[in-house]
Amino acid sequence: MQRIFSGIQPSGVPQLGNYLGAIRNWVNLQANYECIFCLVDMHAITVWQDPEKLREHTLTQAAILLAAGIDADKHILFNQSAVSAHARLAWIFNCVARIGWLNRMTQFKDKAGKDRENHSAGLYVYPNLMAADILAYKATHVPVGEDQKQHLELTNDIAQKFNHDYKVEFFPQVEPLIPPTAARIMSLRDGTKKMSKSDPSAQSRIELTDDADAIALKIRRAKTDSEPLPEDITGLADRPEAKNLVSIYAALADISAEQVLQEHAGQGFGPFKAALTEIVVNAIAPIGQETTRLLQDESYLLNTLRSGAQRAQSIAEPIVSEAEKLVGFLK
Repeated sequence: MQRIFSGIQPSGVPQLGNYLGAIRNWVNLQANYECIFCLVDMHAITVWQDPEKLREHTLTQAAILLAAGIDADKHILFNQSAVSAHARLAWIFNCVARIGWLNRMTQFKDKAGKDRENHSAGLYVYPNLMAADILAYKATHVPVGEDQKQHLELTNDIAQKFNHDYKVEFFPQVEPLIPPTAARIMSLRDGTKKMSKSDPSAQSRIELTDDADAIALKIRRAKTDSEPLPEDITGLADRPEAKNLVSIYAALADISAEQVLQEHAGQGFGPFKAALTEIVVNAIAPIGQETTRLLQDESYLLNTLRSGAQRAQSIAEPIVSEAEKLVGFLK
């Protein structure tokens, strides 16, 4: 069976956009791939994290993934820092990758902005760590959004250069798995901005730990306009908040935006928000309930992550040890 590696940062509570863009897809991929799911806490600290919050968020993230349907018995779920192979291979890749390659990474430019000199070196080189995350397991596929596709191309460049430099065919080329209809979910307070777990306003997002009442309140308060819903998608072109709510409904109901409008055209946002609330509550509230239950058993979560780390280590250690031998390290 082909192997998937995918990671998510435990730097906050995942929200609806994370669920629709990644987590739901992960759950579905388990049927056809050997899956390694990683809480990338080493990536998280490229931007300063409060240590206690990082520990808390790592456990919460694990609980959410389990609650959403990740099967930690059949597949592997662990936190990145528990497997030393990631850091060891990342250092080798720091020495294989070229500065010119990293200078082309648009995500660093976007995150650092004009203040790039004051950002951590880790934020600059983290695509090399991402390459190590993947290649430490010789993963064949990685589910990525468009914003990470460039980093996967870098992973393949690093693999190719390593193989060339050491005259081996050791690391494989990795294929992206891009969800064909990944929904782009925007803020409930501003339809022009992406929904984010780092937004200062909790009203801007639906978190996967929200209960039914919290979800209903956030949708009721979601920004809209005064016009009724149009009959066709072109009528949403200059209405970002309306488009966002229609997109959320479509994504969770597994129908097209056109079908949503066929059902609700001419309605004001009162009735539509009521219908949307039912859809979101049915999808998200059970995850929140199960997450709350799991968080009451911290020892279970810790044991799940430790078991996953041991299984991950058993795969990565032989691969990274061999890479270290190829480089010339004494073993």
